[in-house]
Amino acid sequence: MEVLDAIFSRKSVGKVKTDPVDQETVEKLLAAAVAAPNHRRTEPWKFFVLSGEGRRPLGRTMAAIAAEEMTDPQSAENEKRLAKIAEKPFRAPLVIAVAVSPVSQPNVFWQEELAAVSAAVENMLLAATGLGLGAIWRTGRAAYHAKMKKLFGLQGEEQIVGFVYVGYPEIPPQAKEKPTFQEKTVWVDHDQPYA
Repeated sequence: MEVLDAIFSRKSVGKVKTDPVDQETVEKLLAAAVAAPNHRRTEPWKFFVLSGEGRRPLGRTMAAIAAEEMTDPQSAENEKRLAKIAEKPFRAPLVIAVAVSPVSQPNVFWQEELAAVSAAVENMLLAATGLGLGAIWRTGRAAYHAKMKKLFGLQGEEQIVGFVYVGYPEIPPQAKEKPTFQEKTVWVDHDQPYA
């Protein structure tokens, strides 16, 4: 697949089949991820590949975080809700948790490290499209919670950037209208203020 084709045809795919994704294909996704640009070649990413019952601790942690926000997590209604939350990682046969592990040096900025890991996730999503997979980058409040950091053994400034859910699409991805670059672009060809 041509690069521009992958970029323009990539869609977030939340509904995927339960069929497993073979290790060779997963390794291609990870190889694409680490090909992302990163300032000073710090390689500030960490990947956790979760499949089978390896997704269970993620679900339990998501539910535990959600329970903290409930007045009565043991009510029948909330127990049902928490059980549903605990099953979220099972929406796809494979979840790749992606974390930023920033280098602590005076000439390395945290924002650049986060940008590099975000580029790695985008590479992974584009590779998934090229390989005929469906993928979606999921985040949310739970991703940044201290319990999530603990689950993945993250220290200091390390943080989860998101979870990439991967599988074979259940239905072909639906085309959606995307904003045009024109409404977000300022063209500057002579000495003038940019705003």
